[in-house]
Amino acid sequence: MNDLYVYYKVRAADAADLAPRVRAMQAGLGAGQLKRRPEEQDGVQTWMEVYPAAPDGFLDRLGAAVAAAGLSARIEGPRHTEVFTDLT
Repeated sequence: MNDLYVYYKVRAADAADLAPRVRAMQAGLGAGQLKRRPEEQDGVQTWMEVYPAAPDGFLDRLGAAVAAAGLSARIEGPRHTEVFTDLT
């Protein structure tokens, strides 16, 4: 299993509207943590979704959930996904 880290930019003015949408999407997936950097830059925040121990096929489910929730229209720029695995 891999851990997924997804980060993206959010306008501070949109944060109050976006956060419940992301949390609802994560609840529907049954997984996820939502974090953000403590500082803003030019009215923009950096958010991160964390999905530890994501099972096979989860990235496809996540993509479908993001599309269904309409998240891409509410963020600044693309979502960046990083995949990490445990050292053995």
